[in-house]
Amino acid sequence: MKNNSPRKLHIISLGCSKNLIDSEVMGGLAAASGMTLVERPDQADMIIVNTCGFIQPAKEEALEIILTLAREKKQSGRDLQLIVAGCLAQRYGKELLREIPEVDLLIGTGEVGRIVEHLRKLNTEKPRRRAVLSKPDFLMTARHKRILSADTATAYLKISDGCSNRCAYCAIPSIRGKARSRKPEDILLEARNLAEGGVKEIILIGQDTTAYGRDLKNRPMLSRLLSDLTSISGIRRLRLLYAHPAHLTTDILETIAGHDKICRYIDLPVQHIDDAILTAMNRKVSSQKIHEILARIRGMMPDAALRTSLIVGFPGETQKRFGRLLDFVGEAQFDHLGVFTYSREEGTAAAKFPSRISEKEKERRRDIIMSEQADISHKINRTFIGSVQDVLIEDKSDRGGYALVGRCRRQAPEIDGVTYIRESSAKIGDIVSCAIIDADHYDLFGQILFDKNAPSKL
Repeated sequence: MKNNSPRKLHIISLGCSKNLIDSEVMGGLAAASGMTLVERPDQADMIIVNTCGFIQPAKEEALEIILTLAREKKQSGRDLQLIVAGCLAQRYGKELLREIPEVDLLIGTGEVGRIVEHLRKLNTEKPRRRAVLSKPDFLMTARHKRILSADTATAYLKISDGCSNRCAYCAIPSIRGKARSRKPEDILLEARNLAEGGVKEIILIGQDTTAYGRDLKNRPMLSRLLSDLTSISGIRRLRLLYAHPAHLTTDILETIAGHDKICRYIDLPVQHIDDAILTAMNRKVSSQKIHEILARIRGMMPDAALRTSLIVGFPGETQKRFGRLLDFVGEAQFDHLGVFTYSREEGTAAAKFPSRISEKEKERRRDIIMSEQADISHKINRTFIGSVQDVLIEDKSDRGGYALVGRCRRQAPEIDGVTYIRESSAKIGDIVSCAIIDADHYDLFGQILFDKNAPSKL
């Protein structure tokens, strides 16, 4: 063997929460094999960069980090092995191996469960540089012990992987494979394990969570899964992300509305509102259907927080069609909204569409919508001044005059604003009842009234 001592591994996770779970799984498998996980890259003799390859900015970020590590490896001369994993590796593995000689191994998304085997091969007397790009069909189970932060109170739970929707702009089906759902009993087992580990909020994710169960025998329903998850002791909150508007059914909404543990937070990525653009995107939903869903949500849950994501600059988005999208933003009054500029991705149907929209114009359109949304978010947030919100404490605050930072039920991690809390003795992981005393465009500011950590009655 090249080195019989325990190897020190550092993992850099890029991109979305689905990718983060893959990183946590790889970390758990490596730790179980005897490797030591270290917090800093300069402490490691193996570094995994788990990459995103979804759109151009994500690819550029990943390449910048890989090239920086490659330069440091070359200049330092130390015995460092560099592994590139994830979506970018799945898409461009062999090309990256040719272009960046400092990379020792590239593994695609289908190899997450075999990470220990690959790392051991690198530890032999004569390791061979290689790219392992198998069919992207890995699906984690509750047997995969994830490495979570010791003081985390929130965890993502991946109920499915891959996607079969084939939206015209999206490369995910080729990177992650077709939609694959985990069995309900396996998801419930992982949720119980997370609860036993101190997790208070579980966030259900997948490329399209509302397509859950369609590929399984007996076609288990997402609404039943959500209901069953509410019975797990210790879990105080459940949150559902990535609900495709074509697949969000009334029974799912009724389940969310009917259980106190489930946050009344609907993440509905509509992408556009113009019918011609929706058809070109292959979204399988119409403008009328989107309006009907929004009306149904607000009729059933007037207090629900609504989030969406949009794409501007898609081929064929004329000024008139963009105007419809801008008008829709003003009419819909989403609580949270994100905008992407269209990224032309090879291998997708839209890559062949003629496009005359410049990057500068795409950015202009994004900025217009985000400016409009900032005013909307500010107006909505101000309505919560004087209200009482349950806030999950997640960290110490770096904002003057506020000791802690957390999230109320209206806020999802990473993508939404936060709630800042004034001086308090509350600890990370506590759920506290706060009076909201101020608000800005994205964040809320509160003062604790009392601690909510007495045994739950839910």
